[in-house]
Amino acid sequence: MATDGKERKGVSRRKFLKITGAGAAITGGGAALTGLLTTRVEEATTSPAKAVRIPKNQTVPVTLRVNGKTYKLQLEPRVTLLDALRNHLNLTGTKKVCNRGECGACTVLMDGKPVNSCMLLAVDAEGHEIVTIEGLAKGGKLHPVQEAFVEHDAMQCGFCTPGFIMAAVGLLNQNKAPTPEEIRKALSGNICRCGVYPRILEAVADAAKRLRSGA
Repeated sequence: MATDGKERKGVSRRKFLKITGAGAAITGGGAALTGLLTTRVEEATTSPAKAVRIPKNQTVPVTLRVNGKTYKLQLEPRVTLLDALRNHLNLTGTKKVCNRGECGACTVLMDGKPVNSCMLLAVDAEGHEIVTIEGLAKGGKLHPVQEAFVEHDAMQCGFCTPGFIMAAVGLLNQNKAPTPEEIRKALSGNICRCGVYPRILEAVADAAKRLRSGA
């Protein structure tokens, strides 16, 4: 009580307790909400297939033209060309490594030009001519780029080799007399962890000569 008969200014003890009590309730509610959201996020991240899976009845018809053959598939819209080739057509020469368009191991040709198949949806490949490493040899004879890679021993583990070969074929489809710098630029999106780049460059230069000579 104020001794001067006037109302004391400021916040009384009772009002202070009410304010802090309400604040605690709000904080507790926020913590509960945060816990709930965290649980939901954990559930979604620990079970990603369940969270994002598209039912089979939501697949779409996809027609792919690969290595001169036509394939009619039923795929989820999110399936990449890489997964369609490997998992649905059993064309496993195209390798899945980084799955983010950085290593070049999944390179295939689309209308004669190299593309990273992990970055292209299968549905977007419809109406285009796709060539994989399995489609290069003709009549039991290797493509000149394949022959050059073998003769120059331009591989070690061989996992990146199909991507390098397809990128090289894509270059030589457009330019049969590339300079060393043009070859390096065309292959700059491909990574060889074994480090046989000098032999790869030699193989591509040799393959260019073979193509120019009609070999």
